[in-house]
Amino acid sequence: MSIPEGYMQDAAGRLVLIEHVKPEHLLEDELVKSLAKEAEELNAALLKFRSKCFTEARAFLDVLHEKYGVKRGGDKGNFQLKAYDGSLRLLISINDCVAFGPELQVAKELVDSCLKRWSNGANKNLSAIVNDAFDVGKEGKLRKDKIFGLLRLNIDDDEWQRAMRAISDSIRVDTTREYVRFHKRGTLEGKWEQVPLDMAKV
Repeated sequence: MSIPEGYMQDAAGRLVLIEHVKPEHLLEDELVKSLAKEAEELNAALLKFRSKCFTEARAFLDVLHEKYGVKRGGDKGNFQLKAYDGSLRLLISINDCVAFGPELQVAKELVDSCLKRWSNGANKNLSAIVNDAFDVGKEGKLRKDKIFGLLRLNIDDDEWQRAMRAISDSIRVDTTREYVRFHKRGTLEGKWEQVPLDMAKV
């Protein structure tokens, strides 16, 4: 909807004559819109820079592969590049984001059955670990690291093993995320410090 000249639209979608808007509200509106425009421009610049990092880093890998007569096997895999003096490094990482399929519910029922069967002699700490793994966090998301921790438990029980197979079968790659990070250090023995590209960490 186009806003008629001389009017502003408020948060409820109503048209208000500019002359009826308080001066401090006009100033606030102008400030927010001006800074938001700059934020969008910075966001676009970061996206462009991020793409440049991946493109040029992979082009460098292509040069190395060509030198040794090897065909590069796609864009998977993590690697790092360093400045000659060792003061700077660029990290490229590709991380698969894992989700769980409906098999996880089957695994939970099998695990519950195990715990019930073991209730007389089971270690209470084990029960706490298992129940905590299937509990969801504050954001309603499963704790993936704790579910993966169950797979590392060495328990010789057929029902438990079937539960672990169900967990394994439930694992699927949801999305793949690419990350680029820069680090610097003052001396060769110094600690690496990440160059923050997140505004909240600058």
